[in-house]
Amino acid sequence: MNKLATHKRVNITLSPTAIRLVDKVAERGERSRLVDEAIRFYIREMGRAQIRKQLREGALRRAERDLGIAQEWSSLHDIWKKRRK
Repeated sequence: MNKLATHKRVNITLSPTAIRLVDKVAERGERSRLVDEAIRFYIREMGRAQIRKQLREGALRRAERDLGIAQEWSSLHDIWKKRRK
């Protein structure tokens, strides 16, 4: 299959600094591949950051409840250990 058939041409504008950076790391003729990979990486990382943020917020909302459960189970564990002796 023709590689171009799986991609769509778009025009973007980059700063001269960004172009210099791309040219430093991309092999000749590979700018598009580098930009494609960079976009995919950025979106994946942003998704992960959002998930981490939601997990952190959820943990903070449930912290008091979770501490109570842990203390309750700790008491039950202590009773269980005493009865085993």
